Amino acid sequence: DDVDLFDPLFFGISPREARVIDPQQRLVLELAWEALEDAGIAPGSLAGSDTGVFVGASWSDYSALAHQAAPHLEIGPHVATGMHDSIIANRVSYALGLQGPSMAVDTACSSSLVAVHLACQSLWSGESDLALAGGVTLNLFGPHYLAMNEIGALSPDGRCKAFDARADGMVRGEGAALVVVTPLRVALERGLPVYCLIRGSAVNNDGLSNGLTAPNPSAQEALLRSAYQRADLSPWLVNLMGE
Repeated sequence: DDVDLFDPLFFGISPREARVIDPQQRLVLELAWEALEDAGIAPGSLAGSDTGVFVGASWSDYSALAHQAAPHLEIGPHVATGMHDSIIANRVSYALGLQGPSMAVDTACSSSLVAVHLACQSLWSGESDLALAGGVTLNLFGPHYLAMNEIGALSPDGRCKAFDARADGMVRGEGAALVVVTPLRVALERGLPVYCLIRGSAVNNDGLSNGLTAPNPSAQEALLRSAYQRADLSPWLVNLMGE
């Protein structure tokens, strides 16, 4: 509720600019601050650091709404940055003075997971020493639902049944989440809370399958094998951990 409301002055944003900022930018700004606080890191202490920001975002509903209302929309100096997807991540870097890589990632349904993968790659390569990673999506524009329904992507009963024989389509959810990612050594040295350890990750594409939006089982198997190999972990161990 009330995704159009936030405290712009807290982030150094004027009320005039705030009126044309995509709510996805607003949510990510708030969550970045909260995530850093949860990690025991003062957001203001990161200015000038190599902290990266990687945010998955695959829908531009607010921009679509704005274009629909174009005859009544005042085109001012803040419209371009307020509605451009790249600014979802860049806005955080700007507000906190972060100088690491900063990017919005769009790989459709996997956007937030790929954002986490890129954050880890940035840390492992030494490009960043800390990263914010996650995703955001808001359902604000009805025609996007119609478009997904036309290609048969939506579940007719509105229920998601991933990896189930009864699976018959996806369900568009909405929300946002960010995590703070850093090398384990750094977290232990700083005394930061550690919720989980990412042992490895991998990304690939289905390539040619029986449809542009259809999964490719062999490609997904290859992805899992790659992830386990990079994590130096046997699949059966993951099963034991789950139990």
